[in-house]
Amino acid sequence: MIRTAFFSIFLLTMLCSGLIAQEAASPTTPVATEVAAAAPVSTLDKGDQVWLLASSALVLLMTPGLAFFYGGLVGRKNILSVLMQCFLCMCLVSILWVTVGYSLAFAGGAPEDEIFGGFAGNPMKHFMLAGISFTDSFEPVAGFKLGISQQTFMVFQMMFAIITPALIIGAFAERMKFLAFVVFTALWSVIVYSPVAHWVWFGPTHPIFGLGVFDAKDAVPTGALDFAGGTVVHINAGIAALVCCLVIGPRRGFPKQITPPHNLPFAVLGAGLLWFGWFGFNGGSAFGATDQAVRGFVTTQVAAATAGLLWSLIEIVRNGKPTALGMITGAVAGLVGITPAAGFVEVWAAMVIGAGATIVSYIFVAFVKPALKYDDSLDVFGVHGMSGIWGAIATGIFAIPGFGVDRLGGAYYGNTAQVMLQLKAVGVTLIYSGVVSFILLKIIDFTIGLRTSEEGETMGLDLADHAETAYTVS
Repeated sequence: MIRTAFFSIFLLTMLCSGLIAQEAASPTTPVATEVAAAAPVSTLDKGDQVWLLASSALVLLMTPGLAFFYGGLVGRKNILSVLMQCFLCMCLVSILWVTVGYSLAFAGGAPEDEIFGGFAGNPMKHFMLAGISFTDSFEPVAGFKLGISQQTFMVFQMMFAIITPALIIGAFAERMKFLAFVVFTALWSVIVYSPVAHWVWFGPTHPIFGLGVFDAKDAVPTGALDFAGGTVVHINAGIAALVCCLVIGPRRGFPKQITPPHNLPFAVLGAGLLWFGWFGFNGGSAFGATDQAVRGFVTTQVAAATAGLLWSLIEIVRNGKPTALGMITGAVAGLVGITPAAGFVEVWAAMVIGAGATIVSYIFVAFVKPALKYDDSLDVFGVHGMSGIWGAIATGIFAIPGFGVDRLGGAYYGNTAQVMLQLKAVGVTLIYSGVVSFILLKIIDFTIGLRTSEEGETMGLDLADHAETAYTVS
């Protein structure tokens, strides 16, 4: 009897719930009609949004990948300092980016939205991401909308801002004080990285530097081409790295008493993570799940593979044996070289660019650096700087109509005029980044000091700066 009563109550409850749910879901109810009428129609493309968010995560992964790549190449008493510096970039630059960095790089369009005649965006325009929507389509050029929100664009660009100063670490590894590194990274990110990104990637053509990619009125290319950061990231960081190693001086005992790489498997793992993340770096720079994203993906793979293979072949010819370090160095050089051109070139051109990146970088690593005796610890200038310069110039040579600009209403052409624009971008970036980096380093050295003490360098920065050791068993 009790069982029957409970069963009846259960059936009655389910029946009432079903009627209530049906009534609530009925399209004829006034409430449902009002809600449906008030719901805004999204102009965002879900596929583009997903691809850009995934690409952002891939690019962020490159910084821990870089940490392992660099960490494996230094001595065992300095690996934690390298890991710490890379993770510091992830934390510090993220905060700087959402406060003033993004606004300096991508605010503009009206005179009041820029400072010093187009030198950079107004830092207060998007302070703390003011006005950065995550629901409306981003419109970088008047009359042209992407399928992503400006908030999505912002976070994708944040990852580029994070890894760029992290690249510089390899030049002064094992000898810069952590506090000096923090101050330099903060100042360099705001004063160097954001303005250079503004010149190359932001809408209007800039009256001072003339590096703007788009003309605000016609929405067609008018300046240097940099698909994913050859100029903004690699040349920018590469020349800053060269200045750093020259200002801070060589490691003690350089070049004869330098500790060899302590963990090449770490370096190989790091290079693999960099290669993996680079698909977001280059593929994501199409700003959507488009045919250009596929082109960027394919050319990235081909260029890296060509460069890594060629470096090993060169080592076989010169030394009789290929090395793991050589192959991963070549692959990274190829990735750097294809970055500015990834969405603009054919596959065969990507192979040429990858091969050229290895040749140029190998010459600087194996011949120029020993001849000039500068201590670029992990060859940041030789690999990132020189491969970036080659890639920027090669973009002007090999870029072809129809790729990367169909959505903008124009066409790129690899010709003499474009090569000259590429050279202009390279030259301006080298001069500005090099000079300002030198000034920043000198100011820091005069105030708090750049270099660790002789005792700190002898015991290693892991203990000197962080009171930690990576390995408890020797």
